[in-house]
Amino acid sequence: MTVPLLHRSSVLVLNRHWLAIDAVTPIVAFGHLATGSARALRIDGQSIQPFEWEDWRALGIPKGAAVIGTPSGNVRIPTVIVLTRYAKVPMIAPVFGFRGLWERDGGRCQYTGRDLKPGEGNIDHIMPRSRGGMDCWENCVLADRKVNTRKGSLTPEEAGLRLLTVPRAPQAVPATMRIRNSWNIEDWKHFL
Repeated sequence: MTVPLLHRSSVLVLNRHWLAIDAVTPIVAFGHLATGSARALRIDGQSIQPFEWEDWRALGIPKGAAVIGTPSGNVRIPTVIVLTRYAKVPMIAPVFGFRGLWERDGGRCQYTGRDLKPGEGNIDHIMPRSRGGMDCWENCVLADRKVNTRKGSLTPEEAGLRLLTVPRAPQAVPATMRIRNSWNIEDWKHFL
């Protein structure tokens, strides 16, 4: 399934110190530009120029550039914007759940050490929920589905299994570290 252009997180957001802090959709980026809380960057090779909203709208559109149609004509969708007043780099903690556990455990079964492919792993509760185990970072690990099925409602010790590492809540990291250039946008490479 293809994600429509306006709903892709294809605009890199920089704080006022030009440090990457987020990736947003063009819709969100245009909101920042129209309210004056951000400037769009035009990047030509090593030349980088910031533009206010009205000046950005008046710019010519290079061949092949992504655009959005407006009543007054097409407007180029920026690939990078700079917030004018925001200076922080937010810290982001992974969200507890399957994706967060996959990331924390490196996609590896915490009993066998085997690298898992998508669909081969699931969440194992070290102390099973049926015995009062909680849904939390310290009680859950990524496990091979077959191993977890065999373990059932037993503790690892009862099932003859041993954890490779003691599970802990992951540390929050700067937002910059969590940004992925999924669309392989050339202009982002200056900032990531």
